[in-house]
Amino acid sequence: MSENYGFRVQEYDGPVKRFCQTLDLKDNPELIAEYRRRHSEGEAWSEIIDGIRQVGILEMEIYLLGTRLFMIVETPLDFDWDSAMDRLSKLPRQQEWEDYMSDFQQAAPGSSSNEKWQMMERIFHLYTKR
Repeated sequence: MSENYGFRVQEYDGPVKRFCQTLDLKDNPELIAEYRRRHSEGEAWSEIIDGIRQVGILEMEIYLLGTRLFMIVETPLDFDWDSAMDRLSKLPRQQEWEDYMSDFQQAAPGSSSNEKWQMMERIFHLYTKR
């Protein structure tokens, strides 16, 4: 099915929090193609996927438009972003993965995920408040 029809989202038993972040890639088509490949199914390191889940993240999606990345993270309501990112940065291979990805990203080498990805401000939502 074409992306023009939307993406199915995960359903949960209760409400969750959503965090949205952005990061820019270097403006190089070959690097962007390689970045995509390294995030494709079977290419992302299993330790990284396991670590993301271990700190309490329920779902993570990354979207790409040109050089702009947009990430959506869904978590339980009691999730504390700062403590989870601190824990994530200390897990095995996490900094190695960040360094591995830094060749493609407009970010300082040696940066953690939390330092690279910038939190976005929500300026509109359509949810009905009850």
